[in-house]
Amino acid sequence: MKLTGGQIVCESLIREGVDVLFGLPGGAILPLYQTLPEYPQLRHILVRHEQGAAHAADGYARVTGRPGVAWATSGPGATNLITGIATAQMDSVPMVIITGQVSRAAIGSDAFQETDTTGITLPITKHNYLVMHASEIAQAIKEAFHIASTGRPGPVLVDIPKDVFEEEAEFEYPETVDLPGYKPTVEGHSAQIKRAAKLIDQSKRPVILAGHGVIFSGAFDELKELAEKAQIPVITTLLGISSFPDNHVLCVGMPGMHGMAYASLAIEEADLLIALGMRFDDRITGRASAFALGARKIHVDIDPSEIGKNVKVDVPIVGDIKRVLLKLNKYVEPATHLDWVQHIEQLKKDHPSMNIRDTDKLLPQFIIRELSNATKGSAIVVTGVGQHQMWAAQHYMFTEPRSFVTSGGSGAMGYEVPGAMGAQVGRPDKVVWSIAGDGGFQMTMAELATLVENKIPVKFAIMNNGFLGMVRQWQEFFYDRSYVATNYTANPDFVKLADAFGMLGIRVTDKTQVRSAIEKAMEYDGPALIDFVVEQEENVYPMIPAGQTIHELIEEPAPEKVRR
Repeated sequence: MKLTGGQIVCESLIREGVDVLFGLPGGAILPLYQTLPEYPQLRHILVRHEQGAAHAADGYARVTGRPGVAWATSGPGATNLITGIATAQMDSVPMVIITGQVSRAAIGSDAFQETDTTGITLPITKHNYLVMHASEIAQAIKEAFHIASTGRPGPVLVDIPKDVFEEEAEFEYPETVDLPGYKPTVEGHSAQIKRAAKLIDQSKRPVILAGHGVIFSGAFDELKELAEKAQIPVITTLLGISSFPDNHVLCVGMPGMHGMAYASLAIEEADLLIALGMRFDDRITGRASAFALGARKIHVDIDPSEIGKNVKVDVPIVGDIKRVLLKLNKYVEPATHLDWVQHIEQLKKDHPSMNIRDTDKLLPQFIIRELSNATKGSAIVVTGVGQHQMWAAQHYMFTEPRSFVTSGGSGAMGYEVPGAMGAQVGRPDKVVWSIAGDGGFQMTMAELATLVENKIPVKFAIMNNGFLGMVRQWQEFFYDRSYVATNYTANPDFVKLADAFGMLGIRVTDKTQVRSAIEKAMEYDGPALIDFVVEQEENVYPMIPAGQTIHELIEEPAPEKVRR
């Protein structure tokens, strides 16, 4: 049958199982929008800024495992997506982005709202398309979803000129994809897997480093089976949090720059690292040349370019984590490492990174611990970037898969509001808390209107310290407290702001009010915001300075030595 390009887009999305998309219309993409009333099964959420659309699609993808979809028009609409696309690319999040482009005859003429969208996004997408004929749309979208969700996931952009949306063509959705140059290895080499099993059997002090790849592979059961069968402690990267239950006896927590000291020390003392779906980034390794020199290393990743990129490994295995572990678990012999596990428990006692000091002051760590207790560790937690992100990673007890959502590699402030919106849309059955910084929150707080309009009941916990907290901490540690351009002296009244948007607003200034405020927000049928006015110059500990090693670890000073 003959359909317009706009109709073909919608039909194609439905064939891919899409039920929701985030977007904002404009001239070049208007013909596509005008087809939406014909497709009531496609729920469109109208955002207030295209960055919100990209981050929301990202949050949706992280909690569901399915590609998130965002739309935008040409020019500024497309460029406003850039931060969100880059965030998804850095964190390997599957997304399909559809942008409008000026009409074909106007391309290259500097027409109104013309931008070379495919050129701009080439470095930050897994792949992108400029579709010049309506007859090519279905194939492009089929390939886009396949590329976005297979191999190492990532964002794929499809740019379509305005008149192509209006052009008619025969519609027949392709059943298969044939991309000769794109054949991800998923099974893992049997000989390498056997080598890995042998190293595991021989090791005395093994640790697993579980990354984001475990989550997108859905290898939760397989990871747990390996850990329990061979009694291997599990350390999770920032993006690997919620791949393994925090309340499991073998869970050691997060290592690195602001990870638990005992997790970093365990890596330093290990004789074998089993790295699963993580990329040995600088926040984990510090100075890579000095990272875990006493350990042999197994690295399993679906992206061959990551293996050996930052850290030399002994047994590289290219493949899907779930499929590799299914095989590896058959070869690994049951074992006990009681002395090693007990030693790590002693490290926890000697370096108590999770302690919260006893004070009447309102500390973010205390709030997050209370939030964890109130939700029994079962909420989906979405954060922005900075101190509150690290405190959330440290002090919330994540017990369920896919429950921690944050901008990792890109470190995008402003993720906390739209990312939480997308997560809630993807998992309407779950309580979603956005733990936000007052700085990042203000970057994208216009999306509160989107939440209210669409009855999306995200709960916000703003850690309001009047500072760009992590930057201020660096200024304190490394620039002699020279607080240049980090102090917000005119923050809005967040409770009045919540009221203006039509949502519940609560202010908390005392630690005795914390639990009741959290419970009130969760009981409220709709989006709610709590403005926690916290200690201004609280620091995240421990800390390994950038580019340094575990030997330069900064732990929290004794209470009497803390300057406040």
